Amino acid sequence: MTKEPTPLEVEIIARLRLGEADALAVVYDRYAATVYRIAYGLLRDAAEAEDLVHDVFVGLSRAVRTFEGRGSFEAWLKRVTARAALMRLRRQRLRRGYVRQQRQLLSPFRSDASVAARLDLERALGALAPSLRAVFVLKEVHGYSHAEIAELLGITVSAARARLCRARRGLRSNLTRD
Repeated sequence: MTKEPTPLEVEIIARLRLGEADALAVVYDRYAATVYRIAYGLLRDAAEAEDLVHDVFVGLSRAVRTFEGRGSFEAWLKRVTARAALMRLRRQRLRRGYVRQQRQLLSPFRSDASVAARLDLERALGALAPSLRAVFVLKEVHGYSHAEIAELLGITVSAARARLCRARRGLRSNLTRD
């Protein structure tokens, strides 16, 4: 059920492979917001998400050589972004010995939610392993299906379901501990 690249995407990909700067500008204009949303959803830090968007697009003309055309370019770019974000989280954890503390509050809260509840949930989310947090954020915040999450993260659908279950269990445990 994967979509093939559109004729426009095929043309842009060919131009990207040739290193044309205007092709990169077209791709940036078309997909930067999507790349940012995924990056922010996984990294939970606006500055880190902006840095990741920059890194993804700077390396795109080289990375596009790995695109085999067995699906839409947008889906491939989402996978590249998700994997880059997860690699960044791993590097942060290794470099500092822990996953960077989250500085910003989750946006999908109702306006009547208390600040304390938001902070508790943010802390509980930050305590999850990056692989669990990634699935939780993609499913519950961004509304992706299990199949889309599996494709984005390069895992099976059953692994996506299992990770979501473990993430929810971990959140419940972290929230009831207090």
